[in-house]
Amino acid sequence: MEMTTASAAAATSKVIGAGKEPKFRMPGYVGLRSTGSNALLRSICALPVSSSSSSSTSSVRAVSTADTTIVKRSKVEIFKEQSNFLRFPLNEELQNEAPNINEAATQLIKFHGSYQQTNRDERGSRSYQFMLRTKNPCGKVPNKLYLVMDDLADEFGIGTLRLTTRQTFQLHGILKKNLKTVMSSIINNMGSTLGACGDLNRNVLAPAAPYTKKEYVFAQKTAENIASLLTPQSGAYYDIWVDGEKVMSAEPPEVVAARNDNSHGTNFPDSPEPIYGTQFLPRKFKIAVTVPTDNSVDILTNDIGIVVVSDSDGEPHGFNIYVGGGMGRTIRVETTFPRLGEPLGYVPKEDILYAVKAIVVTQRDHGRRDDRKYSRMKYLINEWGLKKFRTVVEQYYGKQFEPFRELPEWEFKSYLGWHEQQPRYVDPLNITSMACPALPLCPLAITEAERGIPDILKRVRAVLDKVGIRYTESMVIRITGCPNGCARPYMAELGFVGDGPNSYQIWLGGMPNQTVLAKCFMNKVKIQDLEKVLSRCSTIGEGNVYSASPLASLLLELVSTSCKRW
Repeated sequence: MEMTTASAAAATSKVIGAGKEPKFRMPGYVGLRSTGSNALLRSICALPVSSSSSSSTSSVRAVSTADTTIVKRSKVEIFKEQSNFLRFPLNEELQNEAPNINEAATQLIKFHGSYQQTNRDERGSRSYQFMLRTKNPCGKVPNKLYLVMDDLADEFGIGTLRLTTRQTFQLHGILKKNLKTVMSSIINNMGSTLGACGDLNRNVLAPAAPYTKKEYVFAQKTAENIASLLTPQSGAYYDIWVDGEKVMSAEPPEVVAARNDNSHGTNFPDSPEPIYGTQFLPRKFKIAVTVPTDNSVDILTNDIGIVVVSDSDGEPHGFNIYVGGGMGRTIRVETTFPRLGEPLGYVPKEDILYAVKAIVVTQRDHGRRDDRKYSRMKYLINEWGLKKFRTVVEQYYGKQFEPFRELPEWEFKSYLGWHEQQPRYVDPLNITSMACPALPLCPLAITEAERGIPDILKRVRAVLDKVGIRYTESMVIRITGCPNGCARPYMAELGFVGDGPNSYQIWLGGMPNQTVLAKCFMNKVKIQDLEKVLSRCSTIGEGNVYSASPLASLLLELVSTSCKRW
């Protein structure tokens, strides 16, 4: 029997306690372990050792015995566990007349592809609205869906439709009373928002250009298969938004086989969510697939970065895998940080779904669930080290990773604009720059980004002109309204990270091909002082043309010198 909203709130209050951090006895499933690697896993998660094994072959199984260990967990973990696979109390909160939903439902609706927000420009009483984000593996969008999204933005949103850094659409300004209409319209027109937000795998990236080269086609197909493999299975999404109407989609047999395979104990048997279980993942999880040299997807910033490896004839044979990338950090908490992915190893092409699943399950079972600041997989790898992480993943994978294959230098490729039209009249800064929505839409924003970037780019261009950098030269500039890094400023040649009202950290030293982390150069730079910081370059570089020099190195050198004098 389902609880009412009131009874659910009371139950949650009893569980969480007033002003206390929740502590629980973890029931039932306590993780995965290998009888052939008890010593390793005892040090990892202190699981009891099983002595029964009739074979010398290493095997991994799910443990179904109860554990009495008291484990501290965040509130969000409790909301997920009590939600009946992402249904309750969201289903009830959507039925009442209030313009907003409660705390538990606010967390759950993220998994359905939506964030509850307020208009940050308004003062006084809060004006609640919702942002919807679609899920478009590889950035592929049916014509029908685009036209519907365009109409929905005008009819139910604020008249804008945003393209995200993860190849999806965002609709802002949706009122609660219109949520079901908008959601069902997206679903019924070949779209989905399921898993675009929340503690699970997000949209899977691949190079967007529709090349006919084998490796590009293979990368896109692989991205689509991974997205399908890691899509929630319980049906809650369709129960809530289209009254349980079944949406038919044909999955490749290799995806179904990989999802159902439990030969190494990766699954929850007989669960509506065989991979995610009731808890899903500790935090969001990001995957990208690409081909050698093409870094249009910022491959090293993902939890898993996958690179197609082909033979001399262009025939795909397997994949290199990077792990542990991530951009988010918490301001003034130095133990949080952006991180680049590291090479994990190589797998044959037929094993990629099983390898990805093994990595996801390792994060599922061993990622931190007590403090969400440290719940991304990059912190698990940073704590364990790559060698230990690889060993545990191999237990779930059932094989050892092969050595990482050599790759050529990465290049940043932009697929924006008209590729065959000349002359080029758009300032290249506008093509290579990005900003997050920030104020007034994002509840985490502490300063401007999207609304401020046009003026900032003009001012940066003026400084570049002054030091003799040609109009045809560009650099990667990225701006975020908070430290979370949604526009990936920590990979930029010139990054602006909001650290207060009209104030930014300046990050320098990233490279155009997105392979080097930038470094924090200055804190608390008021936007009105931008020229004071950058224009000192003119005393060093005025009258010179630096067309042969990497702009990242040039900017770092010039600004470093000028700021030391300042």
